[in-house]
Amino acid sequence: MSVPGRRVRIRVAIATAAALTLLVGCAGPSTVVDRALEQASVATTVDPVDGTTQSAAPAEPDPRGTAPTDVTAPAPQPADRAASDAAGFTVAFAGDVNFSERTADRLAADPRTAFGVAAAGLAAADLTVVNLETAITTGGEPEPKSYTFRAPPSAFTALEAAGIDVASMANNHGADYGSVGLQDTLAAIGAAQFPVIGIGADETAALAPFRTTIDGTELAIFAASAVHDHTLATWTATSTEPGIASAFDPRLAEAVHGAAVDGSTVIVFLHWGTEYDSCPDGDQEQLATELAEAGAAAVIGTHAHVLQGAGWRADGVYVAYGLSNYLWWRSFGNEQDDNGVLTLTFEGTKVTAASFAPSHLDDTGVPVPAVGAVADRINADWERVRECTDLTPAPPG
Repeated sequence: MSVPGRRVRIRVAIATAAALTLLVGCAGPSTVVDRALEQASVATTVDPVDGTTQSAAPAEPDPRGTAPTDVTAPAPQPADRAASDAAGFTVAFAGDVNFSERTADRLAADPRTAFGVAAAGLAAADLTVVNLETAITTGGEPEPKSYTFRAPPSAFTALEAAGIDVASMANNHGADYGSVGLQDTLAAIGAAQFPVIGIGADETAALAPFRTTIDGTELAIFAASAVHDHTLATWTATSTEPGIASAFDPRLAEAVHGAAVDGSTVIVFLHWGTEYDSCPDGDQEQLATELAEAGAAAVIGTHAHVLQGAGWRADGVYVAYGLSNYLWWRSFGNEQDDNGVLTLTFEGTKVTAASFAPSHLDDTGVPVPAVGAVADRINADWERVRECTDLTPAPPG
């Protein structure tokens, strides 16, 4: 269970960073960007107990000069530092989230209760990350695809109220409503002051990680998509155009390596895999190896709509190939309705423990924590799908 106050601070002072991300891609004149960088260099935190504010010292400039514009958050401050250090810190991950049909109804009724009983499990970790699989817009025209998803900006209210700290939009639905929808999405991210990774005003912004510090450990989380489809082909961000981050961009591994060399614990959150296949495909295995060798401590994935194998590589890097649907617009009466929250414990730059809390979609699209025979079945499947990987259920050694 996270210490009160820790998660509150993670969400403070995001507005400046979000606005800066948009400026870097759209402003043009370097003087505007320089001015924004100067203004953004001081983060302000709000104490959740007494409401006082304080400013952090400006960050040192990146000596490489080419680092992406990061989405940053102030360092969480646990009340009991010694006890927290001894136990490490936790980061939780859940799968695909969207707001369409039945989940759109929940969002419209009350964004703050959209996740229902799932919220308690999401809020338990020090930091929680999901994949937000939708454009954030009420306009635009649907792209020529079988399925297109969009949601209003209140989606960010729902995420925050559920205890989610960071969302990836590097997926095959983040640009479902074209140029207008993409611009609306970027504007909504800036207005919401909610940390979103994997999408941006240009490739630099899209590849920028979320950064924070937990218990003295600097954390960097990157997001990218490896789904070969219309979105990746048409809406991958470029040096001049907005879009999503591509996992096949060599700058991703370079940025991961740079962050690791600088001392950060690096997590990469990917959209990848073959739909409905519980075993990883060649792209997944190759990317997991490349990112592990670049310095990632954990590589976590979504997209396949079913659970895929998870565990430790021989080099100690933790990989979870697929977390299935989470808050989802439809049920199919099969394994697509099974999901859960994966919580990793980090000590420094290593994942030292992993736990999986199974859940199952109800008829409103909420992932209800599983109990009894349902929990036994999902847990057994979670163990079974590891068999087609080279991963182990415990860290090496």
